[in-house]
Amino acid sequence: QVQLIESGGGLVQAGDSLRLSCVASGRTFSSYVLAWFRQAPGKEREFVAAISRTGSTTNYADSLKGRFTISISRDNAKNIVYLQMNDLKPEDTAVYYCAASLSMSAYDHRYDFWGQGTQVTASS
Repeated sequence: QVQLIESGGGLVQAGDSLRLSCVASGRTFSSYVLAWFRQAPGKEREFVAAISRTGSTTNYADSLKGRFTISISRDNAKNIVYLQMNDLKPEDTAVYYCAASLSMSAYDHRYDFWGQGTQVTASS
């Protein structure tokens, strides 16, 4: 069982940066692939990025590559996964969720544990 708690969201101006954090409880944090998803109002939840157990492999949504700089990282000693987002745009406004899975995937149904989400709002 893994409990995930996100933080770091907020209201920013377009072009600003944010770093989201997700703290996990439990001793098996390093056993899980961690990912970030987001859901904008009226839209389906979409994959943002995932990172392997050791952090050696990362995967990003094709739709987001090149549009804004994103970087996922993790610190297994601290049970934390981060999502660094630069040059935010209004269309990045969404609730961002942290999720854990035993396998690397961009599909949300493959993730067994979810946080409550943190709101990111980028205003123009």
